[in-house]
Amino acid sequence: MKIIDLSLPIDEKAFEVHKVDIERISHKSGVAKFNRVIMGKTILGRIKYALGMRIVKKEQLPDEEFLSLEIVHAPVHIGTHLDYSFHYGSKSENRPSKTADEIPLEYCYQNGVKLDLTHKKPDEAINENDIKSALTKINYQLKPLDIVLLHTGADKLYGGPKYFSDYPGVDPSAIDFLLSCGVKIFGVDTMGIDRPYRFMLSEFLKTKDPKKFYPAHFYGRQKEFIHIERLANLEKLPGFGFKIVCFPIRIKNTGAAWARVVALLD
Repeated sequence: MKIIDLSLPIDEKAFEVHKVDIERISHKSGVAKFNRVIMGKTILGRIKYALGMRIVKKEQLPDEEFLSLEIVHAPVHIGTHLDYSFHYGSKSENRPSKTADEIPLEYCYQNGVKLDLTHKKPDEAINENDIKSALTKINYQLKPLDIVLLHTGADKLYGGPKYFSDYPGVDPSAIDFLLSCGVKIFGVDTMGIDRPYRFMLSEFLKTKDPKKFYPAHFYGRQKEFIHIERLANLEKLPGFGFKIVCFPIRIKNTGAAWARVVALLD
């Protein structure tokens, strides 16, 4: 079995719209933090710490090293992640929206289908006819619970500003068609399912038409769906004949959750 990683990292050095920070405590400085945290739990401990006392000294440790520790400060929409209906609005299908920790796990290990949409331009949206045409090219008919991956190639822009400005969006008609086929999860190798701000926001401000502003995300208020954003390496996949694993990290009451998405090929 071959495993293909379809995920992007959480990287504080990559260009991002939202702030990402990873506090990295080294092996050498780890013992200092250990003393500060443990002794800081009581007033007496804090006084002793201020006076220079330590319960563990680096000289007492092998190689004078403690344990490393990384603390990640990042939105749940950084890195490869799954979005559920709570992200789209407070209600979906006239019911309270569901959070990412409520995503049914049986949806997250299913047959995968990759559709080639690399011809779509950044100012365009992938519509129902595009999905049907891509399915015809690989001679495949969608089945319930298939996980459909839309390949645009935009993941190659990751790390720079163009990753946020040069990719096609997804039209609600495409989402509606996928749902009608029994698809519960679809994924994109772009930073979002709506078109970039420079197109979407510009049209909204000119027309004041609410349908121009986050149409794909807001469609999740009408019909419940789950989607994966920030996939990568979709060019390594065939059209079908593989499994997708996309279990979300269990974070309480969030609209999205990070996931290590992989494809399994025989």
